[in-house]
Parts: sequence; C-alpha cells; structure tokens
Amino acid sequence: MSSISTIAPSAQRRVAVSTSDGVELVVREYGRRSAEVTIVLIHGHCLRSESWTDVRDALLRGNPEARIVCYDHRGHGDSGTSAGRSYNLEQLGRDLRDVLEAVAPSGPVVLVGHSMGGMTVLTYADQHRDEIGTRIVGVGLIATAASGLADAGFGRLLRHPIVAGFQAAVRRAPRLMQRVKRVACTVFAPVVRAAEFGDRKVSPRVLALAYAMHNETPIVTMASFLSAFMTYDRTDVLPALSPIPTLILSGTADLMTPPSHSVAMAAAVDYADFVLIEGAGHSVILEQPVRVAEAITRLADRASGHRALNSVLAAAA
Repeated sequence: MSSISTIAPSAQRRVAVSTSDGVELVVREYGRRSAEVTIVLIHGHCLRSESWTDVRDALLRGNPEARIVCYDHRGHGDSGTSAGRSYNLEQLGRDLRDVLEAVAPSGPVVLVGHSMGGMTVLTYADQHRDEIGTRIVGVGLIATAASGLADAGFGRLLRHPIVAGFQAAVRRAPRLMQRVKRVACTVFAPVVRAAEFGDRKVSPRVLALAYAMHNETPIVTMASFLSAFMTYDRTDVLPALSPIPTLILSGTADLMTPPSHSVAMAAAVDYADFVLIEGAGHSVILEQPVRVAEAITRLADRASGHRALNSVLAAAA
C-alpha cells in the first residue's frame, strides 16, 4: 500500500509517495485536479521528470484545463534509491500503480512514457490488462520499444562483454565507479549528444539539462537497469491496446531506439497514431517539445472523445 505526504506548496503540487517496498518517489502535479482525464508523463533511463518540462508547459498552454502528473523513478532525480535487484521493469510497473493510487486513485488516465518510461507503461498495461479501456483510456509510447532492444541501434552494445564487466565492477566498487562515471560523462559527452539528439541543432540549455540529468544519476541505477533491458519483451500486450487511442512517436535519427521499433509497435496496434519527426533523436521530447505536445494533445482528445462515445453506447444498450 502506498502512502503520500506533502513536501512543499508551489505552482506545482509536489508530494512524496511511499511505494509498497518503502521507496519514496517524488511526484509533481500540475493543472486542475478536477480535470476529466489525468495525463501521466513517465521519463526515461538516467533522466528525471524535468525532461518533460517543455512538453508539459506546451500541453498546459494549449489546454489550461488539463491535469498532468510527473514523477521521478526510483534511483532517479529526487526520488529515493533502493537495492539494485529492484531496478527492473516489473518493479517500475508496481511503482506506477503506487503513484496512481496515491495521486489519481479514481478516474481515467492517459499514460505517456519516453524510452524506459514507455517500457514502464507497457509493463503496467500488461500487469493490469483489466484496466485497458476502463481506467487506462489512452497510451503514448515515445522513442521506445516493446522488445528487441539489443537487436538494433546502440542497443546492440547491451550484448557486448564490456557491459557485463561494467555491471560487475559497479557491484564490487560502486563508490569508485561513481567517481569514474563523472569523468567518463565529460569525456564521452560528444558521443552522448550524437546518440540522443539526432541531426538537429539543439540549444545549449537543452544540452546542459540532458547532461546534468545523466551525470546526476547514480552509477548503481544506471548499471542495474541494463540487465532488465536485455530480457524485456512486452509485445504480447500491444494488440490489447487496439481498443483505446494509442500514440507511437519516434525521431527518424534515434540511434538508441531506432524507428524500426516504433514501426513494429504501430503494426501491432490497430488505428495507432504513428508519428515520425524528421531529424529528431532519442531525446525527441527535449528537441521537439511542441511537436510532441501536439501529438499528446491529439491523444488526450481522442481518449476523451472515445470515452464519451463509449458512455453513450453503454447508456443506449
């Protein structure tokens, strides 16, 4: 059972949610609590909820009546850490459940995930298939995959022996490896930029935010999730999303989760809104926040209309 406590009042409502295994997750709410649908934005590996800032602001400008919830995964951002064995996607699905129970215990939700956040959405949907079409009225999968992460793009590096060696070194000497990580992040910054941002010019502010989020993520968090990516497969849940509005979005220059992943997901979901943003990389939510916000707005509008139509049909039955 999750619990909730208020941390600080502000334009945003910031609360701490305690998960069922005792990890404190920091959750931020924006907009009207009385909104018809709650949009939940879920960030990726080595990022934090701030990665959604520009998308969130664009959503609220376009729809002041919206309600948006963001939170930091365990081991990320301002949320608490836990044992490395809990850094897996099944646990992230359970964490999402705890967040929803605490801040949106009833009413419809639209779940939108970027990268590992999209994997969290699919995992949650698989864990709670009975909620698809009732509680979950829309799903957004951005720069993510349903399986085969090690089969394409930079994901192929997951199979390299150096990754297993890196994880073993982190388990043996996490403090030393954390210090090494700070140096490595500086040395490999150009590689990270190429991998995440595609071929568009990116503002220094966006680059600084992305590097800061990567640099601040604990080395244990970074390393432990890699094993989960190797075995991750949620392709079975994709057809179950066909009855609800689904957005699948990718940048054409994404080297981390190449567009082939999004094409495969879109082929498995009937009537999915499939969006390709030319030249954008894996950090499409930082590069093209307005385009992403427009796609999420369409998703939320479709979800609201779909829900209203179902209510009319149910009343007429």
